[in-house]
Amino acid sequence: MAVGDIESRRMNRELREFRRLERVCLEQAALSTMDLARTGLLKVADDCRLAAEAIEAQAVEAPPRGAFAGAVQALKIALNAARPSLRH
Repeated sequence: MAVGDIESRRMNRELREFRRLERVCLEQAALSTMDLARTGLLKVADDCRLAAEAIEAQAVEAPPRGAFAGAVQALKIALNAARPSLRH
């Protein structure tokens, strides 16, 4: 099995997992009766969506990388895009 195939499978698995987590968080937020819990679940769902989108973009743009490094990079991109800077 080629390295590219392994990397592609890994990225697909991570993508499916982030999409699954997004769906679960949205479903739980819809069922939640507490505003704080609902807000937290919606934020996590949004982070999962951004991470999945970053993985999709990375699959198109970047050459294959190490499994862990790729997942960390995708999550960093997603979280940086979602959060405003705290610097003054």
